[in-house]
Amino acid sequence: MSRHGPFAGLGGPLCCAVAVGLVAGGCRGQTGDSPPILLERNMYDCERYNPESFSRFFSDGRTMREPVAGTVAADRYIYDRTVATGLTEDEAGYAPTIPDSIVQGFRGPSTMLERGKDRYRIYCSLCHGLTGDGKGPVGCKRDHPGDPCESYGFAPLPSYQEERIRHMTDGQMFATITHGVRTMPAYAAQIPVRDRWAIVSYVRALELHNLGEAALAPGEPKR
Repeated sequence: MSRHGPFAGLGGPLCCAVAVGLVAGGCRGQTGDSPPILLERNMYDCERYNPESFSRFFSDGRTMREPVAGTVAADRYIYDRTVATGLTEDEAGYAPTIPDSIVQGFRGPSTMLERGKDRYRIYCSLCHGLTGDGKGPVGCKRDHPGDPCESYGFAPLPSYQEERIRHMTDGQMFATITHGVRTMPAYAAQIPVRDRWAIVSYVRALELHNLGEAALAPGEPKR
């Protein structure tokens, strides 16, 4: 038994027309993963400037702008050769002391020293020891605190009390942390610039402390 009505026989063509309409309505003239309708196209395709190109927007015609007054760039250290490398500005040698900008960035030497102590214990003490004697747990086995050091077979590490290290400038010590030396790996990737300088300050504090300990008379109580 067949059915008759006003739309009889139009089922196929009508479905095709609806399908074509839906497809055509969803086209934007280009492919992409974004929604088919963008009310504000400029928010999707943002205009940009190429470096060193000319700008009609700014009065001086430059696209590259100076930092906003009162702000500090995240990569500010690359503009200070001494802070970034440990070398003097003329690269004639290593900086003798920690740059003032680093100390000021920590708001004083005490905060810098505390930060250096924290970073030293994380990254340095395993090899160099908590006191800088070069007998950390990586190369020195001790069953109990205070036991004599039993070497694992690693090359012995120098103590910070060695004259060579005590006379090393702060810039050279910073560069050593940055690039590594002999069996010591580079720590530039793990430790930020300002923390490397903070570690240098703590190593200097360890040297001064240990020198004071060595200068005490036998039998005199140590702190």
